Amino acid sequence: MAGLVVAFKDFNVRDGIFGSPWNGFANFRYFLTSGDAVTIIVNTLFLNALFLSASLLAGLILALMLNEIRGSLYRRFMQSTIFFPYFVSPIVISIMLQVILSGVGGSGGALNNLLSVIDLPQLSWYTEPGAWPWILTIVKVWQLGGYTSVIFLAAITAISEEVYEAAAIDGASRARMALSITTPLLLPTLGVLLVLGVGRIFFGDFATIYAIVQDNGILFPTTDVIDTYVFRSLRTIGDFGTTAAIGLFQSVVGFFFVTAAVLVQRRFHKESSIL
Repeated sequence: MAGLVVAFKDFNVRDGIFGSPWNGFANFRYFLTSGDAVTIIVNTLFLNALFLSASLLAGLILALMLNEIRGSLYRRFMQSTIFFPYFVSPIVISIMLQVILSGVGGSGGALNNLLSVIDLPQLSWYTEPGAWPWILTIVKVWQLGGYTSVIFLAAITAISEEVYEAAAIDGASRARMALSITTPLLLPTLGVLLVLGVGRIFFGDFATIYAIVQDNGILFPTTDVIDTYVFRSLRTIGDFGTTAAIGLFQSVVGFFFVTAAVLVQRRFHKESSIL
């Protein structure tokens, strides 16, 4: 907790945390009035909203599909296959993406080679900032879709078989059961995952984004988030006070976001509320 004091001080290493002079909210004011604040805050919220919604939707769809697989061996194989990307290092993901988008030794990349086959123009992907929110979203879905589906599958196992048997007697198809029984009963789990995700919506995925984008300033307008900005600030100017203020700002705003999410959840679906 003593580290939080740095956010309100003109910190210098020589005087230490308690010896450095107080400067009130100057560190917060410096960040919020800087030219980069609006861009990185919007990027953080927009990218996290994309990541959260896409990964939850992908996980739900994958769970419903896996639940329909009858062969237990094949089902376990598919679960392991789609869960594996969760353990892949961001550095490995970055290398894989470079091979796909730009290739090795000027080959143009697998994606550009595919575009040329179907007579579409090739792109220099690492100079196209507008494409990167969607590229990063695809990466996060690939990385988190399987992990999220396992959580939904665990929730599906808690649904009573009697419900499905009654629906089968009424002539419901497997697709109808998935849409009208399984999906509604997964709403409490979806609500919990949504609240947990909203609690982190003000924190950028530093490891993945920095490993992929690195210091490519061309892509900063759409990919630079609060955490990568803080890292660059520490690396270049060593401003501990401002970076501590940004971290505290993230935590406080994140608290209000998760509180609002819980209140909305209780208002519209009290049964699935975590509080």
